[in-house]
Amino acid sequence: MSTDPLLELLRSKARHTHQELAEMLALSEAEVRARISAWEKDGTILGYHAVVNAELAGDVDVQAFIEVKVTPERGGGFDRLAMRIARFDQVVSCYLASGGYDLMVVVQGTDLREVARFVSERLSTLDGVLSTATHFLLKTYKENGFLFEGETGVQRLAVAP
Repeated sequence: MSTDPLLELLRSKARHTHQELAEMLALSEAEVRARISAWEKDGTILGYHAVVNAELAGDVDVQAFIEVKVTPERGGGFDRLAMRIARFDQVVSCYLASGGYDLMVVVQGTDLREVARFVSERLSTLDGVLSTATHFLLKTYKENGFLFEGETGVQRLAVAP
């Protein structure tokens, strides 16, 4: 988490007006505007987006999390290959991760076959990619701090011997 309260407010709700942010932080509106503008220019803030419940929006796209093992390049480590993977249109996110794989890649496609084709024809054939493991997203419960469903009130059935 950032130590800057203004960045934290923008993370939680980017739709606050500059005036609202200024009031919440006891700053001038001009100071808030200038700080946000500077962050946008230097790349601290890369963009803004809405967290959308795809099911309610009627989105039928498929997402998959792909674990990728790679051979690090001499002098470049993982960065060059990770950036090459990240540039594919199908890739939503790409992270360097610890554990049994090196990269976690989030891919989106119109159906399972499109994602499978991307993995088999584009991703796994790249020089330096040793192996992949694909996990399809089945349901989202929470994303970027937002819960997708409240309490449903469904009670568990009693277990009888």
